[in-house]
Amino acid sequence: MPRVSDLFFKTAVVWLILGIGAGLQMAISGDHGAFPAHAHINLLGWVTSAIFGGYYALNPAKAARKIAMIHYGLYTIGLVIMLPALYLMLHGGYTAIEPVVAAGSLIVAAAVLVFAFVVFSGASVRLASELSPATR
Repeated sequence: MPRVSDLFFKTAVVWLILGIGAGLQMAISGDHGAFPAHAHINLLGWVTSAIFGGYYALNPAKAARKIAMIHYGLYTIGLVIMLPALYLMLHGGYTAIEPVVAAGSLIVAAAVLVFAFVVFSGASVRLASELSPATR
């Protein structure tokens, strides 16, 4: 499995654990005010990261490109900024942290645009396994 796929899957599992924790916290406390943050943790953190990992696993030539790791780093940094801030804003009532949520959201959006570039661009790296014996 390509390294970027492995990283996306491992990161996805971390977000899954955090999402389950947020859900349990809401259920135990009876305060469901942070449910949008819980949904974002699960959808953007767990599901979308896992989908990115799957895409790169199915497209190893694209996973081998440097831009794939840039995508991973940018997306992960965006989530690390946005999701805890969103949770604090909704659960803790820290409305002053909204600009941090916005900044993280913009980073995530930029990472999604990088992914779109990866998807729509041709793979510039050919793996040795894809080369015919005559070209090796």
